[in-house]
Amino acid sequence: MQFRTPTGVITPVDGLGFTVAPGETLAVLGESGSGKSVTAQALMGLLPRPAGRVTGGRICYDGVDLLGLPPAEVRRLRGPEMAMVFQDPLSSLNPVFRVGAQIGEMFRRHRGASRREARAAAIDLMKRVGIPDAATRVDDYPHQFSGGMRQRVMIAMAIALNPRLLIADEPTTALDVTVQAQVMALLAGLQREYGMAMVLITHDLGVVADVADRMLLVYAGRAAETGRIREVYDRPAHPYTAGLMASLPGDQERLTPIPGAPPNLAALPPGCAFHPRCPYAIDRCRDERPLLHALPGAGRAAACHRAQEVLDGA
Repeated sequence: MQFRTPTGVITPVDGLGFTVAPGETLAVLGESGSGKSVTAQALMGLLPRPAGRVTGGRICYDGVDLLGLPPAEVRRLRGPEMAMVFQDPLSSLNPVFRVGAQIGEMFRRHRGASRREARAAAIDLMKRVGIPDAATRVDDYPHQFSGGMRQRVMIAMAIALNPRLLIADEPTTALDVTVQAQVMALLAGLQREYGMAMVLITHDLGVVADVADRMLLVYAGRAAETGRIREVYDRPAHPYTAGLMASLPGDQERLTPIPGAPPNLAALPPGCAFHPRCPYAIDRCRDERPLLHALPGAGRAAACHRAQEVLDGA
C-alpha cells in the first residue's frame, strides 16, 4: 500500500497479512501511525483516492479477491456482508440528520424498506445496543448523545444488516474506562449472537485482553508478532511486544517505557524497523529485515531474528 504525500511516496503498510474466521475475534494492535486504520480502510475499499492505493497482494473475502471487483460491487458488499465501526462517531455521523434516519438508511438502500419500516428497524436496533428510550431518541441528532451513546449508534448502523465481518477501528477511543468496558462487552455479545468474524483495531492492549481470540502486533506497517492472545501476553516473542507488556500499569512501582519513537515511514531504517529501539539488536538486525516465521504454539509467529532469546527471557 502506498500514499502520495507532499514529501514523497510512503508505504504505511508493507506485506501485512492475516486471516479471521467466522465467530473469531482478531485484535490488530500497534502504536499510532503503525498502519492499523489504513489497513481497515483498504479492507473496506475506503482508501482516500487518488492519494492512497493498494499496490500488491490480495484482499480475499469468502474466496473472492476484492481488489479485482468493480467499485460498485464492493459498495454492494458493505453493509450486508462487511461493516465497520469508526473510531470517531461524532465525525462519522452526519450532524444534520437524525440518528434514526441514518440507521434506517441501511434498510432503505439495501432492502428497499419504506420510511416507516426503516424507522421501526432503527428503533429496534437502538434498543438492541442498549440506548435507553429508543423510541424517543430515534429523532435526536448526533450532538445530543454522549460519546458512549454515539458509539452505540455507530454499532447499530454497523450490525443493521447482520454482516458476516465486522471491523471495529479504535471503538473505545476518548471514552472513559467504564464506558470502554460497556462498549467492548456490547461488541463481544453481538459477535457471539451473530457469529460474526470481528477484526478489532486498537492501540490499547488492556481493552482486548478478555474479548480477542488472537492478536496481530503491527510495527511500521509490518507484522511483528501474532498468536493466541493469552500466549502472546504471557510469553512475548518479539522485543516490541515485550516492551509494550513492560510498559503496562501493573504491580511494578515504575513503568518501563520503550525508548525512542516510531520510525519515519518515509525513511525507514534498514533491516528491522524496530532495531534502533531494541535492546536485543545485533548487526544482523541492522542489515537484514526479519520475516515472520513460525514458533512453537498454535499459530504463533514473530518477525525477529532473536525471537527464541526473547521467549527464553520472558
